[in-house]
Amino acid sequence: MLQFTFLGTSSGVPTLTRNVSGLAIHYCKSKDWILVDAGEGTQHRIQQAKLSLQHLKAICITHVHGDHCYGLMGLLASAGMNARKDPITLIAPKEIQQWFAVTCQFTELFLPYPIHFIDVNTLTNPFQLDEHISIDVHHLHHRVTSYAYGFKATQTQRKLNVDVLNQLKIPKGKLWGDLQQGQNIEWNGQSVLSQDVLIQNTQSVYAIVGGDNDQPELLSNACQDAALLIHETTYTQSILDKVGAGPMHSSAKMVAEFAESIQLPNLIATHLSARYHDAQGVQSIGNEIAQYYHGNFYIADDFDQYELNMHGELTQFRTGKPWEK
Repeated sequence: MLQFTFLGTSSGVPTLTRNVSGLAIHYCKSKDWILVDAGEGTQHRIQQAKLSLQHLKAICITHVHGDHCYGLMGLLASAGMNARKDPITLIAPKEIQQWFAVTCQFTELFLPYPIHFIDVNTLTNPFQLDEHISIDVHHLHHRVTSYAYGFKATQTQRKLNVDVLNQLKIPKGKLWGDLQQGQNIEWNGQSVLSQDVLIQNTQSVYAIVGGDNDQPELLSNACQDAALLIHETTYTQSILDKVGAGPMHSSAKMVAEFAESIQLPNLIATHLSARYHDAQGVQSIGNEIAQYYHGNFYIADDFDQYELNMHGELTQFRTGKPWEK
């Protein structure tokens, strides 16, 4: 399963209730987690959400705009001051690596742990972060090069084939436990391979987290396998019409129409313009999505938490509410 904790849901600038972009992802009940984007103040949100920088496994930056990356250096420095030793994988545009190097040089920042940097533009195949999760990337359309990240969580359950064990007359107890853990055993003078007595059930679930983007349809192919899309809805359509195409963001209508066209099962809207600072403003985003999309959707607020199970079912388990259709 995948769990999502929204650390920042505002576009461009923070508000009194919403910080700029940051999203924590836990997977398969592991203590390890992944951070997508790190706008200014993200480390405060991490503290408030009671997340541990010691268990931060990877950081994925969608693009170089400040509301998505200005908090990166501070949280890396804080992790070092907390005596972190394990490496962090940083997947980001190459400009982030250049900024990182210059910042370390001019501020005399010496991290006590390694950064494993991956230029996102070179990530043509899924990157296996560990046995439970892989990460892939998809190009988006924005004023600067922007990306969406796909997260595929895989979980394998091992169940003993009791009928086979009984036929072999292997008694319950430690031997059964060893076999279930994948260990081979000796019984009655012969080897018993765990693979011969185990029934393995492997399940996976896939979610996409987008950066800034004014062409949701670019994710059409990627979303065919996705149970969830997290995408910016910076404006309502009427405001986008007034603002014009220059900022290169999506309206709630654009994202909703796209989600409906591909029959996306779950959608979470985020990255709201600061003009939607009250309940009425957020309601206008929700009403527009509901008009054009009939699947399950939420509008994220800071500290909202969601779980996507291995069957692709999305539930919210902290704060907020689903929108009534």
